[in-house]
Amino acid sequence: MTNKNNYAVIMAGGIGSRFWPISTAEKPKQFHDMLGAGVSLIQKTFMRLESVVPSENMIIATNKSYKDIVLQQLPSIDKNQLFLEPAMRNTAPCILATALKIYSKNPEGVMIIAPSDHWIENEKEFLKNIETSFSACQENDILMTLGIKPNSPNTGYGYIQYEKGENSEIKKVKQFTEKPDLETAKQFLKQGDYLWNAGIFIWSAKSIIKAFEQYLPDMHSLLKAGNSKWNTDMEQEFIDTHYAKSENISIDFGIIEKAKNVHVLGTDFGWNDLGTWGSLYDKKATEKAENITLGGEAIYMESEGNIVKTQSHKKIVIQGLSNFIVAEKDGVLLICPKENEQDIKQISAKATAKFGTL
Repeated sequence: MTNKNNYAVIMAGGIGSRFWPISTAEKPKQFHDMLGAGVSLIQKTFMRLESVVPSENMIIATNKSYKDIVLQQLPSIDKNQLFLEPAMRNTAPCILATALKIYSKNPEGVMIIAPSDHWIENEKEFLKNIETSFSACQENDILMTLGIKPNSPNTGYGYIQYEKGENSEIKKVKQFTEKPDLETAKQFLKQGDYLWNAGIFIWSAKSIIKAFEQYLPDMHSLLKAGNSKWNTDMEQEFIDTHYAKSENISIDFGIIEKAKNVHVLGTDFGWNDLGTWGSLYDKKATEKAENITLGGEAIYMESEGNIVKTQSHKKIVIQGLSNFIVAEKDGVLLICPKENEQDIKQISAKATAKFGTL
């Protein structure tokens, strides 16, 4: 039986522009079955968290324009479990508002902030880590994050350095580092006191509200004014009127990198942030040269290292092509070298400018 004090805020407002043309502003990647698992990424995240959080304690934080698709894909939730952002204001305002919403209902609430589009390989280990974190945050005034034990000097992730010498598996955070260059990342691994920053947070509602009061007081004052309206019919009107006035800032810059009570739990549950086509390929491929087909059927001749994703289940024949992304949706076809995947955001903008909304 799940603990009634446990809450989850599933962050589902991103556009996922690096997965164009599958992911679009109308239907971003979290609402797609990106891995051929039979369910969308947000459905997978919801089902995973149901093991530790009562389903009625799940809050889906997303853009107002995605209300219908969320309710369609998660039919068990009530519309009051939606936190609908009228404007994009990064992660800090959303997290404060949902913490206030949870606190107004249950002052003893502890909450996990979970991205809707990450891949977790070992769900049993992940859930054990979440239980450990919930217990620690229920008992202590701390802000927690999950750190992933690195297996390579990856330059695509931020890093967390923790205090050495502590006996507890939960360590005090020493500092955060933005995405490093390769030599710096190698040094981090050599030191052995660095973890990848997964962007998964756990804390009590009262602890994070207190942190906002200290480090982002203007935002705290702005959204605290809605305390009498959370979980009522007046909540959305308050959000629509006041939310866009919030500072546009991430929880990392606004709170986590300033607070003195941030702790990290080192974890190893097979994590992938699924941020790009390359990361999706890495998650599915068992060997470097393997071709990956998601949706449809493909024949590969003298070709290797490709990832092919179709929405119309086409039959595809590829000859003499290596290390490419081939993605098709609604009459749009993208063919792009994997090494140029960071350009896809700009490519989609150019395509939209030429062809109109795609």
